Amino acid sequence: MLVAILIFVGLALVFGLLLGYAAIRFKVEGNPVAEQIDKILPQTQCGQCTFPGCKPYAEALAKGETEVNLCIPGGNDVMLLISEITGLEPKALDESVAEPKPKETAFIDENVCIGCVLCIKACPVDAIIGATKLMHTVIQSECTGCDKCAPVCPVDCIDMRPEKVSLQNWQWPEPTPLATQYLSSNNLLSDNVVNKNLTTEKQP
Repeated sequence: MLVAILIFVGLALVFGLLLGYAAIRFKVEGNPVAEQIDKILPQTQCGQCTFPGCKPYAEALAKGETEVNLCIPGGNDVMLLISEITGLEPKALDESVAEPKPKETAFIDENVCIGCVLCIKACPVDAIIGATKLMHTVIQSECTGCDKCAPVCPVDCIDMRPEKVSLQNWQWPEPTPLATQYLSSNNLLSDNVVNKNLTTEKQP
């Protein structure tokens, strides 16, 4: 019996060493460009780019197989960074879907939930916890608002609600185009007034 145990232990060590060597020797390196792109993507895994997640979209971008303007949550800032990394031509986002929207997260009505786990399977970031035939709930800090869980719920107990404003997430609202134009014209007018005064002072 002792001999058999020693043989199995010896074989386990040998195979372990072989597997460790093979993992190092035949390691497949990832595409550094894809890794760089993946780091700047918002990681919402929302699927709006038509890819199943941010990483597949980054890999397709690195291969030049898709467009730089498909990441709606990332907006123009991410599009420009992608263009800079890949060398692809920048393209404007579709205005019909690129309008800024307040972040929403999923809420489950725990009194209606039947514990079907379909929403858990649909969540790309594992933000929903629960078990079969037991109540489910959403970890709000992990939810990205991709809205993939709501359509699969058979009892319609999931709602997407705007994120509550707090000191941690409050931001100044973006100025409207009219306000931006007004401020720009006033700044230009002020500069003209200053330049005119300086010119007048220099005259004898």
